[in-house]
Amino acid sequence: MQKQDQAVIVVGAGPSGLSVAACLTKQSIPYIILEREDCFASLWKKYSYDRLHLHLRKQFCELPHKPFPPSYPSYIPKEQFLHYLDDYVSHFRITPLYNRTVEVAEYDEASLKWKVKARNGGEVEEYSGKFLVVATGETSDPYIPEVEGLSSFPGKVLHSTRFKSGKEFKDEHVLVVGSGNSGMEISLDLVNHGAKTSIVVRSPVHFLSREMVFWGLFLLKYFSLSMVDSVMVIVSRLVYGDVTSYGVGRPNEGPFFMKVKYGKYPVIDVGTYQKIKSGELKVLPAEMESVQGKDVLFKNGELHPFDSIVFCTGFKRSTHKWLKGDDYLLNDDGIPKPSYPFHWKGKNGLYCVGLSRRGFYGATADAENIANDISHILQHT
Repeated sequence: MQKQDQAVIVVGAGPSGLSVAACLTKQSIPYIILEREDCFASLWKKYSYDRLHLHLRKQFCELPHKPFPPSYPSYIPKEQFLHYLDDYVSHFRITPLYNRTVEVAEYDEASLKWKVKARNGGEVEEYSGKFLVVATGETSDPYIPEVEGLSSFPGKVLHSTRFKSGKEFKDEHVLVVGSGNSGMEISLDLVNHGAKTSIVVRSPVHFLSREMVFWGLFLLKYFSLSMVDSVMVIVSRLVYGDVTSYGVGRPNEGPFFMKVKYGKYPVIDVGTYQKIKSGELKVLPAEMESVQGKDVLFKNGELHPFDSIVFCTGFKRSTHKWLKGDDYLLNDDGIPKPSYPFHWKGKNGLYCVGLSRRGFYGATADAENIANDISHILQHT
């Protein structure tokens, strides 16, 4: 068993972990970063669909201490974002330790340090540090719900992290389960590539355009959340009309309130709504009940045949499986218990980054707060 000692141990080399690494580097604080995959930003590099763009304007998506190049468009495509991340890692000389799956992390009262055990192939390595940063993000473990008979389905069944392009599904009948931004955009991509697509939309959703979201975020600097939400709902109704006539419910709570309270984003529409309106994308308002061969039975009694099923059903977090002894910072679902803006700091040198449900913008603020706090502690001990 190898043993390594460092001031800070960062778990996760996604954008959140890279942000912390850069901020620590700026303050000359030594750290190690452990990543279970074989690359940094694996969700972006390996598990995202081809047409993906950042949904927010680039000024809301910059990582700390390095702006996007001026030549980049307002809404950055995946490939350009990956190029930015490559430059970011090189610029700050970030060298994650890959293929390290953390099995346990617990605070040792005797040494006043965090002890972390990580599996690297057949070997378990041990690391210790005064500080531990959980940077595994909101999207760590893909989740597919249990559906009776799903194993009998003869076609393709995949999570959104395995979907690349709709061109693989031309002329197929495809069911998309989940109506968040991934589900809506994957449905659009399927329709554009000639798939006969249906989407399950069981929960009410807000449709907002990119520009509405931009102006909403701008207004939040000057007005209350409830006031901005009221404006967004009115503008959405003016632009999109009565969405309920197409089988899509409208929530009672405002879009930004729902984002903060539940982590549920509004649908940032990039063309999907027009496909729903034209009938090219069929909305199914009921949950899946069971699967019988190619036929899917829904809870409203409808039965429809499909060739493929794409689950855009989000992610679970597994922090509770390896983080031991923390009853203050994170709940069982890996989300901070303390309210924003005090969500990033736990006890005994424990921190979390990128879990405030505020995207890259929130992760940047977390990373800067964490580095500043660690620097202050080190200077006064």
